[in-house]
Amino acid sequence: MKIGVFDSGIGGLSIVNAIIAGIPDIEVDFKNDAENLPYGTKTPDELFALIKPIFQEFIDDGCRVIVIACNTVSTTLIERLRKTFTIPMVGLEPMVKPAADMTKSRVITVCATPTTLGSERYKYLKDRYANDIEVIEPDCSEWAALIENNQMNNQKIIDAIEPSLKKGSDVIVLGCTHYHWIEDSIRAIVGDRAAVIQPETAVVRQLNRVIERLG
Repeated sequence: MKIGVFDSGIGGLSIVNAIIAGIPDIEVDFKNDAENLPYGTKTPDELFALIKPIFQEFIDDGCRVIVIACNTVSTTLIERLRKTFTIPMVGLEPMVKPAADMTKSRVITVCATPTTLGSERYKYLKDRYANDIEVIEPDCSEWAALIENNQMNNQKIIDAIEPSLKKGSDVIVLGCTHYHWIEDSIRAIVGDRAAVIQPETAVVRQLNRVIERLG
């Protein structure tokens, strides 16, 4: 089966790698829109205009499912995209519920783009699963562009993460697939002070369920 995977830039390749490792005999068509980065500071209407022709290409290329490997797009536009295209879609969103289930300190950190943090979907996730938990949202607005251009460094991670750790955060949510590429660096900085979670495994499980329904 052929599926499409979309992200704004290189972040989605971590999802592609997880899918290929987890689902045998799958053909993956990966498309991104690196020339229009960053996505995390654009409005939903701006994003929709950029994404719509790319999704049509997936369908024209014979893809039967589209994985939206971008938290920004998933949290702001997935319902609009589902109404526009009939193809099944699997989205990503910040793992607020798992983080809320894991935390013992009742303090978690969500690293995500401004558009994701400002979305109605993210607000719902916090209200639904973390209304009695302190959710710290450090400024990661430059991270995706820095990672895309191989300009990220440990000091920028420390500046963003360390204040939340000092407040007792014991779970760090990576709410953008670009951040998966610096996961090892984040884990090295955090050490045993907090768990670091991201959704690759969950996405593969959900994609498997969708594929099984398609037969």
